[in-house]
Amino acid sequence: MSNVEPEFDGLSDEYERLLRDPIRDRFTGSSTDFFHVRKRDLIRDYFRRRHADTSGLSYLDVGCGKGELLGLLKADFAEAAGCDPSQGMLSASSLTGVDIRVQSAPDEIPYDDARFDLVTAVCVYHHVPPPLRDKLTSEVRRVLKPDGVFAIVEHNPYNPITKLITSRTPVDADAILLSRGEARTILQRATLRIEHQPFFLFLPESLYSKFGALESALECIPLGGQYAVFGRASAGE
Repeated sequence: MSNVEPEFDGLSDEYERLLRDPIRDRFTGSSTDFFHVRKRDLIRDYFRRRHADTSGLSYLDVGCGKGELLGLLKADFAEAAGCDPSQGMLSASSLTGVDIRVQSAPDEIPYDDARFDLVTAVCVYHHVPPPLRDKLTSEVRRVLKPDGVFAIVEHNPYNPITKLITSRTPVDADAILLSRGEARTILQRATLRIEHQPFFLFLPESLYSKFGALESALECIPLGGQYAVFGRASAGE
């Protein structure tokens, strides 16, 4: 994966433009913020369903890019941190109050053992070659606290529109999409217990703002544009 860092460094100045797609733009309306907001809402909903207060917890976003999701969630946690193999992407971030570090390799995480209560990897694994995915997950497992949670969020390869958009998006030129079942297996091999695995992004922004509760009712249907798999570490480890 030695080519990942320079690739995204070179794309950092025009990353948003390279993500543009006519179908994607119609789904989000006037801003790509919708995708980040949906992931924020998904994470909040996970903790809300478990009646868990996140205000005393620590959070790490692996492959955080410019930190859009961190910016939306940092106030929910006592500590927020992010790492990415691209210095260019991190330099473009305007985040304050967040510990941001460069990953020396995409499958290494520059934090101490048992440091975080929640770790997310959002649309990261499809850029990681399959032989290295278990290594990255082992690193996440290492930095998770006992009873900590790791969430993989990914494109759904069984959604034809998602598959079409990623196939023609320059930043996804190296993408190897993984199914929800593959993501679940990756977490299980790292001895994480699967707790929640919703599909989401069924509705465009214009409808989600009015009928957001409908997405929760549809979360078991494997046709959403993306999915999330939440795995929890054993409290005794």
